[in-house]
Amino acid sequence: MALEKITMPQLGESVTEGTISKWLVSPGDHVNKYDPLAEVMTDKVNAEVPSSFTGKIKELIAGEGDTLEVGQVICTMEVEGSVEASPASSNEQEATNETAASPAAIKQEKTGPNNKGKARYSPAVLKLSQEHEIDLTQIEGSGKDGRITRKDLLKIIESGNIPKADDTIAVETQPSIQQTETVLPSKPSKPAFNIPVLPGDIEVPVSGVRKAIATNMLRSKHEAPHAWTMMEVDVTNLVEFRDSIKADFKKREGYNITYFAFFVKAVAQALKEFPEINSMWAGDKIIQKKDINISIAVATDDALFVPVIKNADDKSVKGIARDIFDLANKVRTGTLKADEMQGGTFTVNNTGSFGSVQSMGIINYPQAAILQVESIVKRPVVMNNGMIAVRDMVNLCMSLDHRVLDGLVCGRFLQRIKQILENISKETSVY
Repeated sequence: MALEKITMPQLGESVTEGTISKWLVSPGDHVNKYDPLAEVMTDKVNAEVPSSFTGKIKELIAGEGDTLEVGQVICTMEVEGSVEASPASSNEQEATNETAASPAAIKQEKTGPNNKGKARYSPAVLKLSQEHEIDLTQIEGSGKDGRITRKDLLKIIESGNIPKADDTIAVETQPSIQQTETVLPSKPSKPAFNIPVLPGDIEVPVSGVRKAIATNMLRSKHEAPHAWTMMEVDVTNLVEFRDSIKADFKKREGYNITYFAFFVKAVAQALKEFPEINSMWAGDKIIQKKDINISIAVATDDALFVPVIKNADDKSVKGIARDIFDLANKVRTGTLKADEMQGGTFTVNNTGSFGSVQSMGIINYPQAAILQVESIVKRPVVMNNGMIAVRDMVNLCMSLDHRVLDGLVCGRFLQRIKQILENISKETSVY
């Protein structure tokens, strides 16, 4: 029998970590290859982690609620056919990882309650305890065999009653312990968020999804020099055309044809004519993507997901409307799959659904641009003949990575979208 490690998979582009929301197996369970092991939550998708082997679950390394980086071990399995690592080398590695993590971990190893041998902590627990200077030896865990989980620490942080670790650790007489303590890294400095919490204020712990969103957005803003441009489009003909066919379309197809489907179709067509927009920065080169895959933002009550309409340039308005309907439904029912979040090359965000008329989006890394489709509103407009008329107008707001794109090509790109939308008529086919 061999001991194999199951690691946190990468469940989407730019996803760097995931949170174990629910274990579907227990130690001792026999599983087949591809059987689901756990439900994992990221900022982009909820997904199941499949087993890479057939065998028996040995140990669940991470607890429910723990957040781990991509590639970190979440559990181990006993599998036939390979040579198992020796217990000595495995224990030595665990000791190296855990004693280097925090003084509290060493103290727990010596004196921890309910401890059978050596206490073990997940990376997320160790990181959280360091950030908030929590003494893990004073905490009774709610996990298996009294193990401390990330949820335990979040409850303590929320309560404000944080047990602090001692500033110094008593050095024992054994040479091995003394040597270990002399090479301990210094405690990481606590982030300086000096925000007073007053009576009546509510402290809300940052969820795994919110943290992942924050990390990705911060990376985009730090790495990509954002520029912004906006264009006003007269969509009076589009509004009249869509309103004239929506009832029959819904009756025939079973789902709505929205304004947004026409915008996505126009963007896909323009991307085909301006392929440089459909690009990504890669350090010493710019990668111009062959496929035109449109990412769309879909919000739930507490998170934002970005599923992808694949090969949007090959689809009709009807096909795009169908994809929008299906993907949004999967997001809201929690059935969206990981591969439905991957491969996006350009993002279109329907900010107009909230009534917004102007906004500046943060680029969906590593894409080169994002387009915000704002609310369609009636405005008085001076026509070419000098007369004033009430027209349906919309603002298209585009954020661009200035390493990849310049204002000239983005201006022409928006002009082309404007031309497509303003030339929609009763003769336009949605099929």
